[in-house]
Amino acid sequence: MSGHRRDRRKKSRKSRRKPSQPRSSILHNPKRTGEHSEIAFLYRSDQRRFAISKPFGDSERYDFILDNRPRPKVKLFRIQVKCTECLRAGAYETRATYTVGRNGRAVYTKRDIDFIAAHVVPLDIWYIIPVEVCTPQPMLRFYPTAKPKRCASKNTAKPGTYWIPRSPIRQP
Repeated sequence: MSGHRRDRRKKSRKSRRKPSQPRSSILHNPKRTGEHSEIAFLYRSDQRRFAISKPFGDSERYDFILDNRPRPKVKLFRIQVKCTECLRAGAYETRATYTVGRNGRAVYTKRDIDFIAAHVVPLDIWYIIPVEVCTPQPMLRFYPTAKPKRCASKNTAKPGTYWIPRSPIRQP
């Protein structure tokens, strides 16, 4: 009997957190993940030679304003960055919504933003989606490894559909 108790104690000690291990590596922080995705978007946009502005504070519904620089016609784009690590039924999911009040949610519209930049964090894949696609059905599902047959509806996307490739695009 005493040998059995000793074995149980050894197991419980192994599962405990080591004192030298920081808490942040154990607990998942979604806000920090979102901030990292914003930094990654900023870097990728800069690689593509967009002029980038970030609104002061967190009050706007968009995270960045991209300027296509003086080309034939100057155009500004309001971008909301969303990231996902959530895999359900073979799809990475995120919502094209924002918080209203304490418990309410509202869907982004053309009045709020122009594009959603969705980042599939585990695979480091980006999708750039016009907000009009998101308005009827705000749940966005991404099938990065699926065959095109599974991605037939409007609110699903496969790589190549509004996608930022990993290599920088050379602009003249």
